[in-house]
Parts: sequence; structure tokens; C-alpha cells
Amino acid sequence: MSGTNLTRDEARERASVVDPSSVRYTVELDLTRGETIFGSTTTATFAAAEGAETWLDLIAPAVHEVVLNGTALDPAEVFDGSRVRLTGLAGENEVKVVADAAYMHTGEGLHRFVDPVDDEVYLYSQFEVPDARRVYACFEQPDLKAEVTFLVDAPSGWEVVSNSPGKAGRVSHGKKRWTFEPTPRLSTYVTAIVAGPYHVERSEYVGKEKTIPLGLYCRKSLAEHLDADELFDVTSRGFGFFEDVFGLAYPFAKYDQLFVPEFNAGAMENAGAVTHHEDYVFRSRVTDAAYERRAETILHEMAHMWFGDLVTMRWWDDLWLNESFATWASVLSLAEATRWSDGWTTFAVTEKLWALRQDQLPSTHPISADIRDLEDVEVNFDGITYAKGASVLKQLVAWVGRDAFLEGVRAYFAEHAWGNTSLADLFAHLERTSGRDLSAWNEQWLRTAGVNTLRPVVTVDNSGAYTSVAVEQTAAPEHPVIRSHRAAIGLYDYTDDGTLARRRRIELDIDGPRTEVAELRGETQPDLLLVNDDDLTFAKVRLDDRSLATVVRSIGSLDPLPRALCWTAATDMLRDAEMSASSFVELVLGGIERETSMGVVQHVLASARAAIDLYAWPANRTVLSSRWAAALRQLAGKAEASSDRQLAFTRAWVAAAASDEHVAEIAALLDGDESLLPGLVVDTDLRWTLLQRLVVLGVNSAADIEAELERDNTATGQRQAAYARAAVPTYAAKAAAWQAVVESDELPNALLTATVRGFAHPEQRELVRPYVQPYLDAVPRVWAERTSESAQAIITGLFPRLLADAATATTVRAWLETAELPDAARRLVVEGLADLDRALRAQDRDRQAG
Repeated sequence: MSGTNLTRDEARERASVVDPSSVRYTVELDLTRGETIFGSTTTATFAAAEGAETWLDLIAPAVHEVVLNGTALDPAEVFDGSRVRLTGLAGENEVKVVADAAYMHTGEGLHRFVDPVDDEVYLYSQFEVPDARRVYACFEQPDLKAEVTFLVDAPSGWEVVSNSPGKAGRVSHGKKRWTFEPTPRLSTYVTAIVAGPYHVERSEYVGKEKTIPLGLYCRKSLAEHLDADELFDVTSRGFGFFEDVFGLAYPFAKYDQLFVPEFNAGAMENAGAVTHHEDYVFRSRVTDAAYERRAETILHEMAHMWFGDLVTMRWWDDLWLNESFATWASVLSLAEATRWSDGWTTFAVTEKLWALRQDQLPSTHPISADIRDLEDVEVNFDGITYAKGASVLKQLVAWVGRDAFLEGVRAYFAEHAWGNTSLADLFAHLERTSGRDLSAWNEQWLRTAGVNTLRPVVTVDNSGAYTSVAVEQTAAPEHPVIRSHRAAIGLYDYTDDGTLARRRRIELDIDGPRTEVAELRGETQPDLLLVNDDDLTFAKVRLDDRSLATVVRSIGSLDPLPRALCWTAATDMLRDAEMSASSFVELVLGGIERETSMGVVQHVLASARAAIDLYAWPANRTVLSSRWAAALRQLAGKAEASSDRQLAFTRAWVAAAASDEHVAEIAALLDGDESLLPGLVVDTDLRWTLLQRLVVLGVNSAADIEAELERDNTATGQRQAAYARAAVPTYAAKAAAWQAVVESDELPNALLTATVRGFAHPEQRELVRPYVQPYLDAVPRVWAERTSESAQAIITGLFPRLLADAATATTVRAWLETAELPDAARRLVVEGLADLDRALRAQDRDRQAG
């Protein structure tokens, strides 16, 4: 991987040679040349410093021709496998590069997929961070934007989609040439090509200044499941919201959304041609949480059309600003423009917990991180970049005021459209519109790492009134910054019907190690005192003793957002070994039935399962697991027939079930027994869930997996089968999975990820224990030989987290002391070790709790 790296210093040097406003590419692709290779011809024109030298980025198995300003160059001399070296530049230059490019099966570059249902071929590009160079020769850095004209030869029955509108020519010898209009000035990472016999649905959105053609694409074999009306509705609501709050019309000529197979991420913000993971085309029953997540993803990528595509960061150290802004904007629009008005509630439990975990790892970094090279950025798509940054932006909006914030954003778009910027450019506009100096805020929140803890300290007199209330703020020793917070404090009391209602809310600035809340002196002590009510700031929150007892007893009686904040506080206390795993599980079982947000329900259920598997004292696990499974079975049985809750509780129960009685019930459901859980539809995906659990427990065999795959021989079915094969509880099955993932690179990315996920299960700890040392031995080789996405999937996914014992932690720690690794690869292992250490502390807390 290091041979294809690019440093920030190299990018700056190239940008000083090449005029950023002058770059244009004409890219001719021939997609009719077989299963492994496609033709790529790039003609690049650009202005440069006379006599200077630079390079074009290109990763290709063969380069046949390089012509610079009319002079043919020897490809063997100027192409080293990732760069085409150009010397003796003129003021105006034209370079032609003719190459064979390779289809990828890792979800990077131009990915090629064959649908097992009908053998149709589908292609899509994924270029972030540095993979446009796998398709055409280019200046692969965000501040060298270009106009790009794509000309694509494709089989006659295919659709071809790019960033700009295109037209197909006549069929000749079984193929057509698609000619696309030149793009506006774009960074290479948001250019796109998607091709294949895609099914398409069309609509339009009448915008502020123009009518925007809308397209939805998916594989033909998924077309019956494409809920176009719902997708177009969310899309149109997003356009209406963003054009209004951004004060700027959608900047591109059309808006296509393409649901593509074997995608590594949730989605990608290619300008005018957004790609989504095709799992968002729901072929089986899902809960409303999945629809909410899909809507948030649609809105996130749409926000990027303005923030990221129209105006782009100069270098990847401002990646956080792209992603954090899109996350903040997507949840804002979700809550204010769609039916998911509780979007910020889901955010408080999902994104915020992701951010809290990331910010407490040894690898945590400032939101505005130091990105030295491409390897740094490839592992930096993390909870700091997305969730902490969005939380902090939410706080900034509260501090400067929403109107001033959005006014500043509008001015930023107007000034920098089609250009590249840094954080300072945005802050200059925000300071102008708000009248606030943001330098101190910037230093505290964006330039330092770590999270603060806010803890109420109270004293009460004999009448039950507060004599003092203060908020104490602490920081971890390794990240000692104490920050200023704009926060609210809520006072909640039981009402006559047993629910908790807010009596009073105070908004204040919390600054320094201790902030006195004088307004509450003499106030009757509430049943719950909630610091950071309304979730205005980013911090770890703790509860005083009375409040914690109230939450443990009655968390389900709170309104959605304060309830979500209490779930988040409790989960963080679990991870910090301040609440035992056993207590956390009881808290969940006491409150989950009254939780109304399906996103929160599913996230909390997953947290409780992790508490049992990782944070419970080993001697307590069997009893705790039995208690958990029995309670979930009861909840599934009590839930309304055919409801989201029934499905969510059933899936959680199946994941935990182990008793003979439960195994028999799962087998009966798989065999079609409808009496056990009336109203539950055991559809294709739920069948796989049931079967996989029976496989993990050793009840069903490899033959059952193959029989189920015969029923569902689709792309999803193949992934499910790969997971199940890896989950078979035998040494032979583990060896086969290991061979397929680590020792071979033949698996496409989707099957690789599925196999990794199926490899280790809590019930199979002793089967995977022999792989600790082989895993460590393989890390350097995997990082050196695999692409970034594949290497991260293997190193992160196969880390032995489930062992979570002192012996494993000692082995990993000793290996890290002597291993020679690139920083990015080391970071992944260090994060895994931090998870082990945290689990050991939590286990000891659970042991002490009895």
C-alpha cells in the first residue's frame, strides 16, 4: 500500500506547479473488453510553470502510450505502477495516456459484479479517497479540481450514468458510445461511472431555479423491491429543505441515486450520481429504524452536493468538516422535513455513543486532525470525523445562533462555489455573521482531543431543597483540556400517572472545573437532575445518586430525547466500569418495553448483548445470558403481532437463544410454525437469521446452509451463506474461513466481510483462540498486500475482541512493543487492544458487583 501513498507535502508541491483552474480531462472508457480489463484513455490539459515537472496518478496493469505535448514518451520509463512522470512542462500542456485498467472486486476503483440470479454484469465506481486513478489518469488530490468529459463504450443493453447528463449513440457491433456533458469543476474523488443493465425509475423535483431530473437505479433482480415513491418523497423533501436553508439552488444538472452491489460504505456523494449500498433496497421486512437510517443517509449525501462537492476542502485534514457538516445537516433535515421528527433522539444514542467510544481510544485525535498522507485519511473515517464533529457543530449552532450560522454558511457557498477551502474560510463568515470571535472555541473544540465529563454535585437540606448545585467538569489525564460548554439542565419529577415530566429547564455556560448553578439554590430536589438536557453539548454525562436510582427504576417513563440521553449516559457508565454489566442488562430489561424509537430500541439491545459478551464477569455470563434470552422471548411474545417491536425483539432473542427450548422454537419457526409468534413473517432474511443461529450452536450443518442458499441464490444469499459457513463450530470450518480471508485474496469484498463477521462468536471462543498469534503474524503482510478497504476489514474484523481476557491482552501488548508497522496499521491493532483493556476493567466491576 505504501507505494501508492501521497503525502500532503507532495500535494502542495504539485498544486504549486499546476494551475488549479486550468485542469480538464477527456476520459474514454471501453467497457466491452472482457471480464478483467477495460480500456482507459485520458487526455488531460492544464497550465503549469514553464520547465517544471509533475506527475499524473494512475494505477493500471499496463500503459501503452504516453504523449506529452505531441512527444511520445516511453511508458516503461515514465510509469512506475502508480505515477506517470512528466518533465519539461510548457505553459499550456496536453497529455494523452492510453492504458489497460483493471476491474476491482474490493469495492474500490471500478468494481465489477456478476448477479448470481441472471448472470448480468454491473459496474460502479468508488473513488474516495484515492481511487479515480484506478480508472483514469489524473491529479488525485482534492484541490486540483477539473472539468471532466466522459465518453464510454458499453454493451448495447446497458445503462451508463455519470455526474452529468449523457446520451447514447447508435448500436454498433453490439455496443453503444455514451457521451456525457462536461462536468463543472470537481475533485476527482466525486466523479463517477456506473454501468450495467440497471433498472431505472424517474421523477423530477421542481426547485428554486430549475426542475431537477431524478433517477433511481438498482439491479434488475431487485427491481420488485425498489420502493420508488418513498425514496422520491424523502429526496424531494431534502431538496426543499436544503435549497431553503442554504439559500442556493442545487448546483448540478440532475440527481441520480444508484443502489449498487457489494458497496463498502453506506453511500458516496458523487456529484449528481450518488451511490448507495443496495441493502437499502429492502427485500425483506425491516423495522422503521432501517427506513430512518436510509433517509438520514439520503439526506447526508444530498447535503454533500453543496458542502463537499460544490465547495471542497483543500486537503484531507478538513475531511471532518465535510462529513460533520453533512451529518449535522442530515439529522436537522430529517427532524424538520420528514416524518422522523425525533431524528436528534436517534442521534443522541447512536452517533453520540460512536463518538464517545472513538474519543476515548488511544488513537483519538482532534476533530481537525493532522492528516499527513493518504494512509492517515483512509483510517480516519471514524467517530471523530462524523459524529463528534457533528455534535460539536450542533453546539456551535446553539452558541452563535441558528440564523447567524446559516447566514454564514450561505455566504461561504456564495464566495467559494466550485473552489477549495479550509476551516478558516468558513469561520471567517461565521464570525462576520454572528459577531463572535471563534478562535478560542476553535482551539478548545477542534484542535484538542478527548471528551469532558460533566457531573452534578448537590447538597440538600432537611426540607428536600437544594442548598447547592454545581457541575464539576473533568478530563482524562492524557487529554486534560477543560472546555466551555453551552448546556441545559433539566429538572424532572414523577407525575400522578407515574411518568417523569420536566418541571424546569435552565440554560447556562459551563466553564472551568466547577460551575455553580445559583439559580437552583432553594429549589426542591427533583427526582431526576439531567445535565445536558436537550443535548446541546458534547460531553460524558453522569447522574447524582437520586437521579441514577430514578433512571434505573423508571427510564421508560421519560420523553424520547431525555430518555435517549439517559441511555447514552448508562451505556457510557457501563463502558467506564461505573455500572456493572448485570445492572446494565437489568436497566435495559426494565425500560426497553416502553422505548418508542426503534433506532434506540435496536441500539440499546445491541449494547446489552455486548455487555454480556464482553463486559460481564465470565462466571456470570451463563446466568446473565439465560436471563436475557428468556426476557427477550417474553418481550417478543408480548409485542403486537406484525409490529416492528415484535421483529426487533425476535431478532435479539434469536441472537441470544441457547437453551434446548429456545433452539426447538427457532427450528420450528424455520420450519414454518406460525403459532409461536403470531403475525411474525419469516421471510427470506429472517430465515437466514434463524438458520445462522442454529449453525452457530452446532444444531444445523453445512448441508442446511447449502440448501438455504439454493432457496436464495442471490447476492445477499451468497453473503449470508458465507457468514454461516464461517460460523460452523468446527476447527475445519474456522481453518477454511481463515484461509479464504487471510491467505487468499480471491474473495470479493462483500464475501470477505461476511466471512470475517461469521468467524468468531461468543459460544466459540475456544475455537478461535488458536488464531491470536497467526492474526498478529498476518497483520503486516495484510496491510502491505491488500487494498486499504480489504486490509482494514481483515485487521479490524479478525481482532480477537471476543476473547477479552488478560492472556490475550498480554499477547497483543507484547507483540505491539516489537512489531514494525506503518502508523495506520498499528492504530487498528492499538484500538483493538484498548477494547480488551476496557472489557477487563468492566469484567472486574461486574465481579465486584456480584
